[in-house]
Amino acid sequence: MRVGILDLLGPPARRPVEVAYQLFITKQYASITPQAISVWCRRQGHETFYATYYGLGRPHRLLPADLDVVFISCYTQVSHLAYALAKLYHRAGVRTVIGGPHAKAFPVDCLRFFDLVVRECDPELVADILSGQFDPGTVISAGRPFDDVPAVEERMPEIRASAFFWGRKPLLLSAVPMLASMGCPYQCDFCIDWNSTYRLLPADRLKADLRYLARHLPGRLIVFHDPNFAVKFDQVFEMLEAQPPGQRPPYIIESSLTVLRGDRPRRLKETNCVMVAPGVESWTDYSNKAGVGRTGGTAKVDRVAAHFAQLAENVPYLQANFMFGLDTDQGDEPVELTKRFMDLAPFAFPTINIPVPFGGTPLHDELTADGRILATMPFNFYYAPYLVTTIKNYDPITYYEKLIELYSHAASPAMLRRRLQSTANRIIGYVHRARTAGFRSDVTSFRRILGMLRSDPQFLAFHEGRTTTLPEFYRRISERMLGHYAELLTPADRTPDLSPAGSPPHPGTEKP
Repeated sequence: MRVGILDLLGPPARRPVEVAYQLFITKQYASITPQAISVWCRRQGHETFYATYYGLGRPHRLLPADLDVVFISCYTQVSHLAYALAKLYHRAGVRTVIGGPHAKAFPVDCLRFFDLVVRECDPELVADILSGQFDPGTVISAGRPFDDVPAVEERMPEIRASAFFWGRKPLLLSAVPMLASMGCPYQCDFCIDWNSTYRLLPADRLKADLRYLARHLPGRLIVFHDPNFAVKFDQVFEMLEAQPPGQRPPYIIESSLTVLRGDRPRRLKETNCVMVAPGVESWTDYSNKAGVGRTGGTAKVDRVAAHFAQLAENVPYLQANFMFGLDTDQGDEPVELTKRFMDLAPFAFPTINIPVPFGGTPLHDELTADGRILATMPFNFYYAPYLVTTIKNYDPITYYEKLIELYSHAASPAMLRRRLQSTANRIIGYVHRARTAGFRSDVTSFRRILGMLRSDPQFLAFHEGRTTTLPEFYRRISERMLGHYAELLTPADRTPDLSPAGSPPHPGTEKP
């Protein structure tokens, strides 16, 4: 069979500055599961075509038109692009399958456009799909997430296609995606991995991948896609430390401060870790991830900042992940505490996320029960700077005012100077400048939305949940986001179906 695999990484670029970002940064976001599916199909003898779309060009031209089956993976932000492509492939008689984070979160909505929706997969399920074992209009799932992560050597055709330029030459930012583990032991209510079982993947595979990279791609950056890297720290680091010091590739991880305690930051340095992105999330909640017990408020800020300072002595680049707008946030305190952290740890670049109610999470279920999800807001607004829920303790105007205060502090000239003074690394200096410029652009977007909330009663009524009529502002942006594909989706197509998929599926099929 002729099988296509398309990994949608971002929406179409609309401005020159976005073109550069998509080309050099978004291009490196390729997911591991689509690459694994490509390998599994190739193992079965099928003619396989794999591509990633990172916002440049037209994605339907990345694969042949005469496919038998197409697998599409996407995030919720670009799901409408996936839906439009599904319509094109249906016209050509191609069987369509969707997987990835969006399919896991909103499988019922996906069924409006795709023949099959996959929540979890493994090689056996992919083989059953290709042999026609499932009827169209079905949500399907493997019994558990796959453990067979194909080796880097076997994924090299996909890695070249996704990370290298023109499929041939790696550049400075070209990265190799890898996994050392799957799942997460924490149960953060906003995360799609909240109920996943943590498990370490086979150590022999990690060792083999590191040896292969040392021989064939020395010095190439590794990005570990583990939801929480090295929870079983010693077992993972025995593999990393087994590499001779001169052959240890640079790598990036997401982890929790609880994991990175004691002398472990030193071991990060010794194994060539170049970036860590711990999730702090909130100053009043999720303290188990921060390793501060029941401590909250100013005391938590000070302890977390001290921990980041220890990490900064060993890791060149740090990112601190926050949520603002959780039900535990109220008043000025969350803003002031986050600004205090920025001042204490200018070397850690903050990301401040707006809560997004992804399906299948406790957050989604709670907000649905309370009627706090803006049900007609299209999925392509499920990311900052847009707000798709009503916030418990802030009205929309106050919420955006405080977002502007946070982002303005993070993007101030004084803060940028302090970041630049904290590093002698020229590349990191460029990253700080670029990300600070991005924050300033976000402030402009926030101010635009705030202006409409203040001046347009219907716009405010929508964000307060008093009307379900989608403002024209969002309809126009949705059109621009889809670009050439806008005509393929009607207004009804863009209105999400948030119906629950029911209980977790059993192996095989699940009828929603």
